[in-house]
Amino acid sequence: MKKTVLVTGAAGNLGKSVVDKFVSEGWNVVGTISASHPMSAPVSSESKSFIAADLADEDAASSLVQTVLDRHSKIDAAVLTVGGFATGSIAETSSDDVLAQYKLNFETAYNTARPIFLHMKQQGYGRIFLIGSKSGLSSKDGKGTVAYGLAKSLLFRLAELMNIEAKGSNVVTTVIVPSTIDTPANRKSMPDADVSTWVTPDAIAATIYFYCSAEADAIRAPVIKMYNKG
Repeated sequence: MKKTVLVTGAAGNLGKSVVDKFVSEGWNVVGTISASHPMSAPVSSESKSFIAADLADEDAASSLVQTVLDRHSKIDAAVLTVGGFATGSIAETSSDDVLAQYKLNFETAYNTARPIFLHMKQQGYGRIFLIGSKSGLSSKDGKGTVAYGLAKSLLFRLAELMNIEAKGSNVVTTVIVPSTIDTPANRKSMPDADVSTWVTPDAIAATIYFYCSAEADAIRAPVIKMYNKG
């Protein structure tokens, strides 16, 4: 039976690379697209489909997971890429700014990860990947990105809690921590940067796929740092 992966944020740079990698490896792939900004022409095939979903809505996220289960009966892996970046020092960051980043970077992940995690515990297998950040991992890297760093830091605690609850099973939650990702937007905003030090979406996708493979079945890696030369 083909394995199934759910990829949130499938229209983003990283999401697209993850979708393409898993499709190329013969998996069923279900990707989410924004309910407010859906793809102009979503592709749907036997192995790849897209669903518009507002992951900030807990009921919508739960319904999404159930839809995937109804179609494919199981979810073997989930790669949750939805999120967004914001700058700001403590002086520049209001509680509303913190709440906005919390909703975008943590709440969307939690709403989706929770029902997936419960399903994986029941089936006895699964891999969940959350997308962290250096500023969420270490306070010294969070200077100037207070709200973003605080929101991303919660993903590490979530992974820890899920792995504690799943101990003894074959369900693993991992946080991918990239340095600067080589995307058109980042190249535009940092035209003088040395992009050779950045990490590509394809490299991240390949790493995620490896940790879903039989070769990595015994590995328990709660945090994977992908810094390249950064």
